[in-house]
Amino acid sequence: MAAIFYVSSLPQPLVPPGGDKPWHLLAYLGLGVLTLRAVAGGLGAWINWRAAAVAAAIAVGYAITDELHQMFVPGRSAEFNDLLADAMGVVAGASLVWLWGLVAGQRPEAAATRDV
Repeated sequence: MAAIFYVSSLPQPLVPPGGDKPWHLLAYLGLGVLTLRAVAGGLGAWINWRAAAVAAAIAVGYAITDELHQMFVPGRSAEFNDLLADAMGVVAGASLVWLWGLVAGQRPEAAATRDV
């Protein structure tokens, strides 16, 4: 979140060739992964729908505040399409974490026995 805040605070947006939407998606994909892992309780924790919903709400809530923050930075503006790319990144990140749990064979029972 600190890195996203810093980049959002720059008066001159970093817009690479091809636009900034892929970068929004990538940054918030990372935020979605980290937030879900934090909410779930770490790397070995089982991912359930409640943890995913809470993490998504936190990350998308942060995206909203980030767009509002940009309204007050000279040379920047809030854009709905940026928020949409951010939300898509969060969903992609949470989905990747969930899929990784399926591929790795994590089950609620297996995660509980590892903590012993």
